[in-house]
Amino acid sequence: MMKFGILVFPGSNCDHDCYHVIKHVLNCEAEFVWHKERELKGFDVIIIPGGFSYGDYLRTGAIAKFSPVMKEVKKFAKNGGLVIGICNGFQILLEAGLLPGAMLRNRSLKFICKDIYIRIENTNTPFTNKCTDKKILRIPIAHAEGNYFADSETLSTLIKNQQIIFRYSDKSGNITDSANPNGSIENIAGICNKEGNILGMMPHPERCAEAILGNEDGRLIFNSIINFAKVL
Repeated sequence: MMKFGILVFPGSNCDHDCYHVIKHVLNCEAEFVWHKERELKGFDVIIIPGGFSYGDYLRTGAIAKFSPVMKEVKKFAKNGGLVIGICNGFQILLEAGLLPGAMLRNRSLKFICKDIYIRIENTNTPFTNKCTDKKILRIPIAHAEGNYFADSETLSTLIKNQQIIFRYSDKSGNITDSANPNGSIENIAGICNKEGNILGMMPHPERCAEAILGNEDGRLIFNSIINFAKVL
């Protein structure tokens, strides 16, 4: 059975949501990992959850990247372990240099909390293999700094290597500026590293992964991870 480690920083607030989905909805093993831990042993997947690590002081994720556990996350990922950063987790991955680019304030300069649509751009990843090409998912967002930015060279590399995994779209899958909730370049909602084992995404799949919530689209992300492990 797969075992997920869910990191906990001061200010994390989506850690229990992730734990519930992994443990009680998907019936996999899950364990909280305090940010001061210096070992990551026995895990197949590490989740860096959403929230406001260290109160988002300086910049989102800027302090969390110095937590001892992040050195272990880097080792874990370098050895091929799967890592998924959600919202604040994505921001931490960027600050830690595990993914390219940076997060800016939403172009509205306001916190946004609502359901949006994203289109799957690459199904050949551990995180999307249960999705069909260009499938549209309805997933909630909740962030003030979700405006993804990368310079032209980095963006070209992301496109060339098919590292853009999710793009904000309308309900029909059209990639438009009006469907972009935060101003992210190229409507980017999620990217992976070149090796494909680290994913960062702003939308919250853990908040829409069971029928009682009226939406199970997020479950596809977690089911893809489990499916990937079964194939190995």
